[in-house]
Amino acid sequence: MSKPHWRHAHVSDLPAIGTIAARIHPDLPESPEVFAEKMRLCPDGCLVLTANNEIVGYGLSHPWMQYQIPPLDGFLEGLPDDADCLYVHDVAVLPDFRGGGVARAYVATIEGLARSSGIAALALVSVYATRSLWEHFGFRAVTANAELRATLASYGESATYMLRDLAGPQRSVR
Repeated sequence: MSKPHWRHAHVSDLPAIGTIAARIHPDLPESPEVFAEKMRLCPDGCLVLTANNEIVGYGLSHPWMQYQIPPLDGFLEGLPDDADCLYVHDVAVLPDFRGGGVARAYVATIEGLARSSGIAALALVSVYATRSLWEHFGFRAVTANAELRATLASYGESATYMLRDLAGPQRSVR
């Protein structure tokens, strides 16, 4: 069995991404067209995890604005020119392929993308009680204002908006 590794996502990967999304996020459905738009707008932020020539996970991210959450299953229609964060829209890995540093490798990749783009923060919405996982990677929960809370509600009861500041000296993700 080959060690899982990340590669850039392709349009031909959309059926596998959709299947994994439906399995991992049954209560947060999104259309393939929404995933395809993210891949088109920010191809470098959209990766799939492969093992034995099969897609076993994916990660989708794109430039965005801090404290603003793109709508779930909604189109972005473009990226902000003055983006101040790289927004991690979703990272989903099939249970048998979790561990072994795959999440760490994805976070390191998008951190490099953010830094090379002059973006000094990562942002995400933690769902399904994954907050401690993201804290392990240096993200911190943000107290949400009323507007942010309203958007978070569509992501489920345990949804938490989180940021990771990349300013200052580089440190490795552990």
